[in-house]
Amino acid sequence: MSRSLIGGLINNGVKTERLLATDPDAQQRQNITQQFGINTLENNEEAVANADVIVLAVKPQVMHQVVSSLASAVKGSSKMLISIAAGVRLHSLAEWLEESAAVIRVMPNTPALIQAGAAALFANEHATETQKNTAEAMMRSVGTAIWLDTEDLMDTVTALSGSGPAYFFYFMEAMEKAATDMGLSNEHARLLTIETALGAAKMALLSASDLAELRKQVTSPGGTTEQALNTFQQGKLEDLVHKAMSAAKERSIELSKILGE
Repeated sequence: MSRSLIGGLINNGVKTERLLATDPDAQQRQNITQQFGINTLENNEEAVANADVIVLAVKPQVMHQVVSSLASAVKGSSKMLISIAAGVRLHSLAEWLEESAAVIRVMPNTPALIQAGAAALFANEHATETQKNTAEAMMRSVGTAIWLDTEDLMDTVTALSGSGPAYFFYFMEAMEKAATDMGLSNEHARLLTIETALGAAKMALLSASDLAELRKQVTSPGGTTEQALNTFQQGKLEDLVHKAMSAAKERSIELSKILGE
């Protein structure tokens, strides 16, 4: 995710000398420098000394350690921290920082890697409007971005767009397998599945009609599409999707409690 942000910012005109990345692995640092032409450091405290914006792009399980190590460097400054770690809540970050710092949580998703991401943001009370605009601009460099009214909605966003790409991959995988079982070659089944998903997403994005209306537009009474949709409805696909997303949301809540300890 950090690589996608770096690439998106550079593509949107941010000069490479304004960006600095850290990684404990020397090979990773070398790869980042070669790919993007930016400087890298091993030491986080050294890296954030002159930074205005600090992006915490680490695994949730190590966030406590990383944030605690930055507490002294952030104390008394106007630096903004952006956390993209799932499940780590603002109150935990504030506790680890031991300081009233500007912190913004962001839930991005993996299509940010190709500048087609969908992100949701929520800021604590210490973030200024300028800082919020900066965070939003950063996320818009790799896709679309929305602001949430409450932090609790991050759990829903995690279940929707955070985990969502995997749902579509799973459904596409099932469609591809069904097509090969019915006689199509693997190559043709894969191509038609991917292009169909891409076309449907583009239609939904560009159309003024809602999803239900778009579905009706391609469903002729008594036709093939209606037969397929009737089968989905008989299998209670909508209920299954709701159950799956609820499970993802509940797990997000559970993880926030574990990670906040």
